[in-house]
Amino acid sequence: MPIEVDPDSPVPPYEQVRGQLAAMIGDGRLAVGTRLAPVRQFAAELGLAVNTVARAYRELESAGLLETRGRHGSFVAPGRDDAADRLQRAATRYAEEAARLGVPPDRALALVRAALDAPAR
Repeated sequence: MPIEVDPDSPVPPYEQVRGQLAAMIGDGRLAVGTRLAPVRQFAAELGLAVNTVARAYRELESAGLLETRGRHGSFVAPGRDDAADRLQRAATRYAEEAARLGVPPDRALALVRAALDAPAR
């Protein structure tokens, strides 16, 4: 997988990995059922700590994009819907824009929460 982590980015490494994998799942470059590299192997390939990659995988699993099958590994989850895929792509673009503008992740997330909590017009 062509994942690149920029050590000088204000975006934490786990978020860079999570975002790039989510984008690859969202646009079909990683098809349903694709087995991802084991956490330790992927961490070694990227030059990252094991916990960094593990966190990215956990967050993708929480978002319903991955499923872990115990010792068999982590796989791209089935059952995604078009709305969720489109929203994931929008979230990835938002995260990239926030990083480009130098907005810290906690502030960017607070802005999203405020927008979601705003009354509908």
